[in-house]
Amino acid sequence: MPLTHTRDLFAKALKGKYALGAFNVNNMELIQAIVEACEEEKAPLILQISKGARQYANPVYLKKLIEAAVSLSNIPIAVHLDHGDTFELCKECIDEGFTSVMIDGSHLPMDKNIEVTKKVVEYAHKHNCVVEGELGKLVGAQHDDGEETGGYSKGGVYTNPDEAVAFVKASGADSLAIAIGNSHGAYKFKGTQHLDLERLKAIKKALMDANLGDYPLVLHGASSVPKELVDEVNKYGGKMPDAQGVPESDIEVARRTGCTKVNIDTDLRIALTAGIRKVFTENPKEFDPRKYLGPARANVKTLVRHKVKNVLCCAGHAFD
Repeated sequence: MPLTHTRDLFAKALKGKYALGAFNVNNMELIQAIVEACEEEKAPLILQISKGARQYANPVYLKKLIEAAVSLSNIPIAVHLDHGDTFELCKECIDEGFTSVMIDGSHLPMDKNIEVTKKVVEYAHKHNCVVEGELGKLVGAQHDDGEETGGYSKGGVYTNPDEAVAFVKASGADSLAIAIGNSHGAYKFKGTQHLDLERLKAIKKALMDANLGDYPLVLHGASSVPKELVDEVNKYGGKMPDAQGVPESDIEVARRTGCTKVNIDTDLRIALTAGIRKVFTENPKEFDPRKYLGPARANVKTLVRHKVKNVLCCAGHAFD
């Protein structure tokens, strides 16, 4: 099956009241685990590539790995640039055949954010590509920890419903990433902290009232940082004290409220790391990458199957 567009996937997800899993990839094992899990669960899929992943793996390698996955799969798969920080990077990915790109101008004043987003939209739409914008600022690692330009923000700026309407109208973005207490990294929450779901409802209502329809919203920083995986990392020599993510119950409410795309990256990293650490601890003489990457890949696959089936509820919707 050829690559599909998030526009098509969004329309079906909004109608079916499920969310699409957008999983970040930067190597073969992650791609294999994610695609195989979604294939087995018959779930539509968005594979995300960040600027940091492109720097790490080389865009040509990633493109060929995804082409291989698509050729072996029957489910609809879209390829998305996660946190593109310049028009030039977005243009490069559009020209490479990405079916969706994100331009993240959230660190800019609103007028400049609109300006750069609109520029990307105009180019993307001419090349049959979909654009995600962002309004508001997340706490935590900005973009991807592996990126040279990735900073860390200790102060978040929640998305204002009225500003969301103005941004969407002025920029022409096809979807909008919002800030409602979500954050990047493995140390998102403390205690009983939750997402601001009332703000999410207000944003959704404001867009609807402005005649923008059932507009697709995106939840970044949505890894739940599963306790059992963190415990496994720590058990086998890791140091992840107090790691805590977005409660899955919050993600379920966000999904029902209209967060159509849910980004997951940190959880994949933790699952992969837990599998590798376990093998190294139990078999310190092991040096065959297949012997530690294989179990790690299986961990990721189990995690993804859980997400698409029990949290995002997109399992079984690949052929809607």
